[in-house]
Amino acid sequence: MLSGCSVSSLAARFAFFPPDPPTYALRKDEATGRLVASGVPRDNALDVLLLDTTRGTKVVAFYLRNPCARLTLLYSHGNAADLAQLYDLFVQLKVNLKVNLMGYDYSGYGASTGKAWNDSTTTNNLN
Repeated sequence: MLSGCSVSSLAARFAFFPPDPPTYALRKDEATGRLVASGVPRDNALDVLLLDTTRGTKVVAFYLRNPCARLTLLYSHGNAADLAQLYDLFVQLKVNLKVNLMGYDYSGYGASTGKAWNDSTTTNNLN
């Protein structure tokens, strides 16, 4: 092992790449007062949410409603993607699995605020 280097900090330095620039931005629709995401089709079954975290950042979530659903699926996406890139997948999962679906971006991904996980963050520090 390299002196002064931990596996988690080394992995974080090379592994966490939020899309730069993000593939969407948020704005408030003047007519409805609801949040909308640019680059995502308008969909009455989509709620764009801005959630407060305990660290004082804001995390964006997409909630897709399916009137036939009995369950809600929470989708945590992988690396190097944000919500707008996953929207078509979310719609397909919602329809084919007959579920409501909530997907969210991590801090620093998409329009979520804060820093993406980096080499100064340790696994003991993730809340």
